[in-house]
Amino acid sequence: MSKVLAPRLAYFAGVARTEHVTRAAQEMNVPQSTLSRAMVRLEQDLGVDLFARHGRTVSLTPAGRTFLTSVERALAEVERAAEEVRADADPATGKVAFGFLHTMGAETVPGLLQAFRADHPRVRFSLVQNYGEAMLERLRAGDLDLCLTSPVPDAPDLVARRLDEQKLRLVVPADHSLAGRRRIRLAEAADEMFVTLEPGYGLRRITDDLCQEAGFKPRVAFEGEEAETLRGLVAAGLGVALLPPPAVPRPGVVELTVTAPRAAREIGVAWLEGHPDTPPVAAFKRFLLSRRGSLLPT
Repeated sequence: MSKVLAPRLAYFAGVARTEHVTRAAQEMNVPQSTLSRAMVRLEQDLGVDLFARHGRTVSLTPAGRTFLTSVERALAEVERAAEEVRADADPATGKVAFGFLHTMGAETVPGLLQAFRADHPRVRFSLVQNYGEAMLERLRAGDLDLCLTSPVPDAPDLVARRLDEQKLRLVVPADHSLAGRRRIRLAEAADEMFVTLEPGYGLRRITDDLCQEAGFKPRVAFEGEEAETLRGLVAAGLGVALLPPPAVPRPGVVELTVTAPRAAREIGVAWLEGHPDTPPVAAFKRFLLSRRGSLLPT
């Protein structure tokens, strides 16, 4: 029924407002005959009289007044939605739905947004922090336009571009026997208890892979959802962790350079294959791609 009625709702509201078919046709720039036939068909489809005819003028019946209240509300909602999507696509003031890893939130993303808005000061952002797989799900669902993630995804429905690389360090408690070192081979930590992110997080997968490459499976004492929480667990002496550098040095821990295997993670930007970009999304995508090799603060 909604498919049948929807094309005629604006016509109905126009006739109801003017109480005159000819005047409504002139205001809406449609032939009077088209408008008259639409009103007759609308009443036939509903099975009720919406108008009482008085020569060239009309007036609403009680059923027509009831119907008009809901029609005006529906048309107003359609107009609001149209304004919203037009506003989001505006090149100067539109919106970008941008997802990124928690570890990118303290320093990297604020710096990127500050640099981008120097040339696009009124573009708005909807920001989402999450782990990689969850962001890719939201990308596929249409909730995000772009996301910064690691590892860089390889999937047929996504487009991904490598932007930068981030070294990982072995973080140990300040009073640990290894704390006096500056460098370490990861195999030397084979007997340590690890604190890691939960399974499903990109950094957890990288940690497991690096430990396997170093010849051991990490013994996991605690699993968390955020890198800085893991640093706090390390500071409390509850284990060691492979983590990217912190935005601000954390007391109570020492961060060691891993010399073997090569400990790093790739950071990339991903978007949905074939998904059309609004002008603000296209501009921000170009900006991110221009930062290839200089995405991360030095």
